Amino acid sequence: MAVLPDIVDMLKSGVHFGHKKSRRHPKMEPYIFTVRNDVHVIDLDKTLLQLDAALEFVKGIAKRGGTILFVGTKKQAQQVVEQAAVACNMPYVRNRWIGGTVTNFAVISKLIKKFKKLKEKMESGELATKYTKKEQLDFSREIDEFQKNLGGIQDLNKLPDAMILVDLIAESTALREARKRHIPIVALCDTNVNPELVDYPVPCNDDAIKAIAMMMNAFSAAIQEGSKNRVVEKEKEIGAGPTQSKIQNTKASALQADEHHAAVNL
Repeated sequence: MAVLPDIVDMLKSGVHFGHKKSRRHPKMEPYIFTVRNDVHVIDLDKTLLQLDAALEFVKGIAKRGGTILFVGTKKQAQQVVEQAAVACNMPYVRNRWIGGTVTNFAVISKLIKKFKKLKEKMESGELATKYTKKEQLDFSREIDEFQKNLGGIQDLNKLPDAMILVDLIAESTALREARKRHIPIVALCDTNVNPELVDYPVPCNDDAIKAIAMMMNAFSAAIQEGSKNRVVEKEKEIGAGPTQSKIQNTKASALQADEHHAAVNL
């Protein structure tokens, strides 16, 4: 069972603050508790209910050895998303979503390979021996640009099994591509977005750093738990292997002995 945040901590982090009434999306109505000072207040009981389902989902993917891509490119989400993804050893996009990241993954894979080769050549000193200082500077700038846009997904060697989005409006391109490739989506949904566009909507303030951090850390912890359970189950299988073999060998020996006695009696 994934660990849910405390409702008091959620209030302190501002998870319950939505947008002004004028910006409300009608599909978010079931998740709105009330209106205060012309601002919608999110029902945190429903947030916890939706979050629980989302955490169990990502935990299950991690337990199966799947990959979950974190996406948060707006300023207040960038560092939080990177830290949460790195903590659970998952890929992330924090600066800019490159068009075609999942819909044209073959091209992105080629860019990642180029990025890795350039890094290897730079680190080995090969660029310093073969190229002029100006050319080396150009390569260095190219590596920096690759690092900025591809650094978080450089180990992504296949399409992710799920994606976690911080903001459906800011990540509209990522949302559209994921839906096109039928990749399950978990997302923070403020009162100005359509929650029906994603598989696991979590009603939440998607602008406050503390609120974003609370949710991303919860996802990261659930993924770590799922990965840990996967390792434990593998160790159990390995430990049970020899025992199972012994049981099978014992049964085979007993069967041979029975056949031998039967032959003697005949």
